[in-house]
Amino acid sequence: MENVSDRSDTETADEPSSSILKPLISPAAERIRFILGEDDSGPPPPQLFTELDELLAVDGQEMEWTETARWIKFEEKVEKGGERWSKPHVATLSLHSLFQLKNCIEKGTIKLDMEANSLQQIVEMITDSQIESGQLKADLKEMVMYTLLRKHRHQTKKSNLRSLADIGKSVSSASRLFSSQENGSPTTAHRNLTSNSLNDLSDKPEKDQLNNKFMKKVPRDAEASNVLVGEVDFLDAPFVAFVRLQQAVMLGGLTEVPVPTRFLFILLGPKGKAKSYREIGRAIATLMSDEVFHDIAYKAKDRGDLLAGIDEFLDEVIVLPPGEWDPDIRIEPPKSIPSADKRKNNIAGGEGLQMNGGAPHDGSPAGGGGHAVGDELKFTGKFCGGLILDVKRKLPFYASDFYDAVNIQSLSAILFIYLGTVTNAITFGGLLGDATDNMQGVLESFVGTALTGAVFCLFAGQPLTILSSTGPVLVFERLLFNFSKDNDFDYLEFRLWIGLWSAFLCLVLVATDASFLVQYFTRFTEEGFSALISFIFIYDAFKKMLKLAHHHPINSDFNMDLHHLNETWASLTRSECLEWGGQLLGPACEFIPDITLMSFILFFGTYTCSMGLKKFKTSQFFPTTVRKMISDFAIILAILIFCGVDALVGVDTPKLIVPSEFKPTSPNRGWFVPPFGGNPWWVYLVSFLPALLVTILVFMDQQITAVIVNRKEHKLKKGAGYHLDLFWVSILLIVCSFMGLPWYVAATVISIAHIDSIKMETETSAPGEQPKFLGVREQRVTGTMVFILTGLSVLMAPILKFIPMPVLYGVFLYMGVASLNGVQFMDRLQLLLMPAKHQPDLIYLRHVPLRRVHLFTFIQVLCLALLWVLKSTVAAIIFPVMILALVAVRKAMDYVFSQHDLSYLDDIMPEKDKKKKEDEKKKKKKKGSIDSDMNDSDFPANENVPSIKISMEAMEQEPVLGEKPSDRERPSVVIYFTKLIFLFLKRFLL
Repeated sequence: MENVSDRSDTETADEPSSSILKPLISPAAERIRFILGEDDSGPPPPQLFTELDELLAVDGQEMEWTETARWIKFEEKVEKGGERWSKPHVATLSLHSLFQLKNCIEKGTIKLDMEANSLQQIVEMITDSQIESGQLKADLKEMVMYTLLRKHRHQTKKSNLRSLADIGKSVSSASRLFSSQENGSPTTAHRNLTSNSLNDLSDKPEKDQLNNKFMKKVPRDAEASNVLVGEVDFLDAPFVAFVRLQQAVMLGGLTEVPVPTRFLFILLGPKGKAKSYREIGRAIATLMSDEVFHDIAYKAKDRGDLLAGIDEFLDEVIVLPPGEWDPDIRIEPPKSIPSADKRKNNIAGGEGLQMNGGAPHDGSPAGGGGHAVGDELKFTGKFCGGLILDVKRKLPFYASDFYDAVNIQSLSAILFIYLGTVTNAITFGGLLGDATDNMQGVLESFVGTALTGAVFCLFAGQPLTILSSTGPVLVFERLLFNFSKDNDFDYLEFRLWIGLWSAFLCLVLVATDASFLVQYFTRFTEEGFSALISFIFIYDAFKKMLKLAHHHPINSDFNMDLHHLNETWASLTRSECLEWGGQLLGPACEFIPDITLMSFILFFGTYTCSMGLKKFKTSQFFPTTVRKMISDFAIILAILIFCGVDALVGVDTPKLIVPSEFKPTSPNRGWFVPPFGGNPWWVYLVSFLPALLVTILVFMDQQITAVIVNRKEHKLKKGAGYHLDLFWVSILLIVCSFMGLPWYVAATVISIAHIDSIKMETETSAPGEQPKFLGVREQRVTGTMVFILTGLSVLMAPILKFIPMPVLYGVFLYMGVASLNGVQFMDRLQLLLMPAKHQPDLIYLRHVPLRRVHLFTFIQVLCLALLWVLKSTVAAIIFPVMILALVAVRKAMDYVFSQHDLSYLDDIMPEKDKKKKEDEKKKKKKKGSIDSDMNDSDFPANENVPSIKISMEAMEQEPVLGEKPSDRERPSVVIYFTKLIFLFLKRFLL
């Protein structure tokens, strides 16, 4: 590779013209591709804590190694005051310091996999190596060792008071001490100096190290990289060494935290260049915190590998013009850091850096979501094949589904989802009682919610899903009751047979693997459905508050003489204004009743407080543990705060009412519905028709919510269970039909809220680094406990009656708004009202024209509006069919939008993805069949060959590029006629 890089321009110019088609890969990238591509069956290299120590004078007398900066991900400097660390910031390096560092690695001592157990042994081996190579004079060895073995002062230490005797024994610099050699034995002096220096550096971790709170920020099993730079007056040339120990070793007080050292970079140089040495030290420290160079440093086999790593780093560096920014400004760490895996893949694939984020699209969904089409949605073609696979997939995790819930976060999730579920059960039960003359009421809603939810969470394939009744079910129940009443049918018996037929049809869908159709639910369908449900939650919250205000209306007859008020107010003094303003509050409150005013304060206060406390995790107040605890219990704290406010004010706001007796709402029914005797025999058969609608409703509601829960951005590791979920919903449908309880399916908003409440993040994050999302705490305990508490709510009625209903409506509003966060549809809605210069840097805006984005959004808004109108009319019975129609609309959009645009705005439809994979297989097969021909060709095959414009003159002289004659049926004839066509066009135009 060195020979290739050293070739002259003349030789390069003489290469065949095919060289312009070769990918532009630097020798450094080729070498790094080889280093990182080596098979390594061992664990990945540990993360590094890097510390920069400079040789500085302490109190103007004694030279010590003083810590001035540290890195894990970002740089932290010791402020000039010396008593505090700076905020973490992106390290800004001068290009010159990187070139100087490269020069140091080229000429300095490189020791890889050194076997040493102490700092003294390391220093002796380095100095002996430099003496052997002629880089260091033998008589300077003791002075260098003395300097490198001096005491290290870390930022955790304060200045220590020393006795006069200690001060008298101390030395100001190594050269000053070594001046005693002129009057005494050099050997004796060297021995004494080395002994004194070693006494300054302990081999064991010091107390300050062990008690350092910063250790919480250091990743587990991390190793240290120590950078020592300084200027001395006894060297004429720089003393440079880079050391990698074979095994990480604890070197006592060398590092701020008790972490074993793996790397050591030393730079000692002549006086007068301290700033240059510091910048070189910052450069190597920043490189060691870079993920790619970090891996290279661990795998490097010689000096050339390290130089290649520096060259690759230089290839990736983006230079800022000196006159267009202030170097004194510290760049804040970004909220999200791109993964280094993409950079490594670019090296492996030979793709260059795309400036300003213009990375090539890989064809994956740009929204960061999508549901992976894996074994869960595979059509087996066997009887109950998908169900059996779901059971086999989930059974190994069943025990862990219980002990994985052991965390304080689970408690907050249980309380939050419980209150949301209770509120929903009471609201739905009340509406259902009005629609069915109390044949189903609040208590039936409680019992059904507790029974079905607990069973589902214990045995279903995805226990994170929360079951609840939905609006379309309520509409169906109202229509069915009115139909039964008009035709003198037994409502509960008629409903029982509809439930049995629907359960039978759902079980048929389970047995035939019909859930594989879920893969046709793309982001377009999912976001349309989830946004609709979220808007319903928000609308219902305000609707309930307005209904409450209707019971306590505003006094429209109240009249205040504003003209007289203004004249009176202008004539008053300041003290009189305060006194008279207090008197105004009495009549002003007559305009708005106390109950209405207090209810709206509780409503908006609960919502605002919940939102604010949920974001408290990213605030700058209190330690991390406290912030996280407040964020986890945000909704519970908001509820407690405003329950306390309500109790202190003493206004009689409407409270939560829970049934206190366990008996059916209607005295005309029991807990078991007999299947025969109430209706004619033909009703049992006719009920099959309405059961079809119920089946579509159950399938669509259940599976769309399951798709949203199982989206890949949630990073679920235990797999999904679409077939198993639908199986248990079918079984519970039978149970609820026999007991006369409401029917339950997956609830979108509450399920999303459940997932958000148990998200896991990294416990230790580097200073300045945002905690990384690890996934969701997949377990069965939170859901099960929520529904057990719901069943026990009858016993907790004396406690629950103190919770104001406006507070729970505020929780409803929070759940609706929070479920819209991160939805691409909402981002695109905002773009409609946003000027182009203020639009955020979204990935799909880089690759899809704005008018096409707006067209996609308009179609989605139109579908959503039609669904809303349909839901609000009598035609709501066919609502599930219209949800299914969203899939057909998305299918038709393939003819309006290109697959490129849809890959950024939505998920690719399964058959399109299948065709794409088949095309890739054909390309690979074709490539494999012509490999032998390509090896002999001057034009090697490369899928990423850039397009090149070829002039007519070149066409006259050269054959068509990109294909060999062997690839065509009659190559000579084709090339001949191509030349003739171009010649004719040229002459005709001239």
